[in-house]
Amino acid sequence: MATGRNDPERRERIISAALDLIAEEGVAGTSHRKVATRAGVPLGSMTYHFGGMDELLREAFTRFSSSIVAVFEERLGAANTLEEAREAVVGLVHHLSIGNQRELVLTHELYTLAARKPAYRELTREWMRRSRRALEWHFDPATARQLDALIEGLAIHRALETEPHDRALTVEAVARITQSASGNP
Repeated sequence: MATGRNDPERRERIISAALDLIAEEGVAGTSHRKVATRAGVPLGSMTYHFGGMDELLREAFTRFSSSIVAVFEERLGAANTLEEAREAVVGLVHHLSIGNQRELVLTHELYTLAARKPAYRELTREWMRRSRRALEWHFDPATARQLDALIEGLAIHRALETEPHDRALTVEAVARITQSASGNP
């Protein structure tokens, strides 16, 4: 690990450490001191790289939401037909809900902040806009909005259920929403 002034990865390590701490302890349990310790950086690095905890949280959640959008873009970008796009949507629901407690917690922590603070509400709106844009590669805007909500809702339900629904239910839900879709808008 690089130390001192020549540490170009320091800022990135701080953001990664913040996301790890948020996933483990929640936003309320995340502090400058804990993040600095986790990142292996001096406490002073926190104020050097970020104007405060709010700026660090926004950067961290921006990175997190971008990583989820990248999954949308990868899966939907690989689809060449309407049926492949439908299967990509089904795959997203199941990918986002299978055993990734970290992503589930980060998502809910961001939603909690968004419910209270306009800057985070804007961040979640941008996340949704980008997700829908990827869905619009294959579906009209209204269908993309419905699918985005379906993906999120079913993924949350699957992740929190003791006996999550099977793939057939997701396939049926996607088929119902996209039954009038005819490919690219």
